[in-house]
Amino acid sequence: MTKPLWIPDPARAAATNMTAFRNVVAQTHGVTLPDYAALWSWSVENRAAFWETLWRFCDIRASKPWDAVLVDGSKMPGARWFIGARLNYAENLLRRRDGNEAIVCWRENGTRSAMTYAELYDTVAALRTWMAARGIGEGDRVAGFLPNLPETIAAMLATASLGAVWSSCSPDFGVRGVLDRFGQIEPKLLVTADGYFYGGKTFDSLARVKEIAAGLGSVADILVVPYVNDAPDLGALDNATSWADAMADMPPGDIDFAQVPFDHPLFIMYSSGTTGAPKCIVHGHGGTLLQHVKELRLHTDLKPGERIFYFSTCGWMMWNWLVSSLACEATVMLFEGNPAHPGPDILWEFAEKERINVVGVSAKYLSAIEKAGVKPRETRDLSAVRAVLSTGSPLAHEGFDYVYRDIKEDVQLSSISGGTDIISCFTLGNPTGPVFKGELQCRGLAMKVEVFGDDGKPLPTGEKGELVCSAAFPSMPVGFWNDPDGAKYHAAYFDVYDNVWRHGDWAEITKHGGVIVYGRSDAVLNPGGVRIGTAEIYRQVEQFDEVLDALCIGQDWDDDVRVVLFVVMRPGHALTDDLIAAIRKKIRDNASPRHTPAKVIAVADIPRTRSNKISELAVRDIVHGRQVKNTEALANPEALKLFEGIAELQV
Repeated sequence: MTKPLWIPDPARAAATNMTAFRNVVAQTHGVTLPDYAALWSWSVENRAAFWETLWRFCDIRASKPWDAVLVDGSKMPGARWFIGARLNYAENLLRRRDGNEAIVCWRENGTRSAMTYAELYDTVAALRTWMAARGIGEGDRVAGFLPNLPETIAAMLATASLGAVWSSCSPDFGVRGVLDRFGQIEPKLLVTADGYFYGGKTFDSLARVKEIAAGLGSVADILVVPYVNDAPDLGALDNATSWADAMADMPPGDIDFAQVPFDHPLFIMYSSGTTGAPKCIVHGHGGTLLQHVKELRLHTDLKPGERIFYFSTCGWMMWNWLVSSLACEATVMLFEGNPAHPGPDILWEFAEKERINVVGVSAKYLSAIEKAGVKPRETRDLSAVRAVLSTGSPLAHEGFDYVYRDIKEDVQLSSISGGTDIISCFTLGNPTGPVFKGELQCRGLAMKVEVFGDDGKPLPTGEKGELVCSAAFPSMPVGFWNDPDGAKYHAAYFDVYDNVWRHGDWAEITKHGGVIVYGRSDAVLNPGGVRIGTAEIYRQVEQFDEVLDALCIGQDWDDDVRVVLFVVMRPGHALTDDLIAAIRKKIRDNASPRHTPAKVIAVADIPRTRSNKISELAVRDIVHGRQVKNTEALANPEALKLFEGIAELQV
């Protein structure tokens, strides 16, 4: 019998928001719900009742109530939520207006800044007035080309308060990558910083901003946040205003939040694939807000006054998710810069000194600091930390062991999974339930997540297949930008199973009610007709200290597919024949002979998307002589050249 790594103390579980909500549902609807599994089953079978109850439980602020909670609920896409309601996302995030800290920001150069709730409200009020004076209104797009700063959050909230649409990407993007994104949505206002710091180096943004503004054509104004310089020279930019000047003439006051329909556009996010121009995914005020407060208050157990951190850039949906913590009256903790600078444990110093309660990072980060020998449990006081979240890629079993062995023993480790497509999660944490090694704790409430086989039918517990959601939910995209007939939207998620969202993950549902994600289904290997998730191979390879990173693909060969493993070696180590044999043996013994790579090849680097996910599809295309169409989606596109014409793959 598999033993859990962590079980919440009964008193702790009883005091969670999840337990309080379960009791409210039981009392309100006259049902018996002894545990999370019962609550989840009720929520997916009674979605309208669930979301209405959640709305009231979380005290969602709206100027007009709904006429109907759910219309056409059996259609996917096509279901409509909270018809007739009028609300504003920003109003719900700015519900506090006092002297407690709303945002705390550490920068890699050692500086700290903070905004109280009152200061944040006043900053948004002034910025909103400045934007409105420049003609920004409902439906207009505002683009952010910004580091992860308090000003970035304020600019987003000011945009949302007007009913305008916010879209952002991080400042490490090149001009072409920015134009590929913002060029599709034609923003009227571009908000930027003068530059940013990363890895101890200073990078200028204004030269690129000049090119970006010229390439867009639609931008009428540029607002510049001083970051690397106190008073940056804006002389080379047309219609540019400094942040200080924008604030100076706009006294703060009460914000007149635009009251918009539930599905009014709030965010435009971008797919990070390398197969073409990024898809522009539109998310609405109500769906984003409701889904986020559900995940933060219930699944993360976030309470007023707590401090929550997720390492992210402004181009990843986890930034949007983190910022929504303001709707829970929590303090948003930001770290801007390289998470390994000036040292590999800087984020744990941040957690210690700021008394952070919830720490969120990527699975890759946890693997990297483990290999760097970082043991925060021995060097840091993490008594305030009660939860560690991980996402971006599947967290290996050894990653679970590392957290409980070297970070903290009494902590809820929540490996979570979802995506930009839904600006939220399908599978995530349950603060009232156990943590099992290698498993995501649970399927999200009111998310009818199942695993389908090729026949389009649910698979039994323990069998691997396509992760799907077979019932509509509020944070489904409003649509794609410039997709009037919905054809692109339908092709992205509904082209395989009719009326069912296919997410593109290869997964299984466990006997504990948890989920294991084995990687992207479009990257699944198929040697001898047996489908294999790449995460099963990475789990074994990560156990070798000599190996820093790895990427696995299937190469078409002799009318079949052979498994090819690329590894990046730690400095001072070489990929010897003995090491190759050891890697292959470990994979064969602990996975299966089918998982065992036919080729193990050392490379100097591995291409990653800008959200730090390895790009298996791009490498597969290069190996098969196909062009990678959107290299701007990659943080290090130069790495692709390392995979061209490898002699070893010709035999």
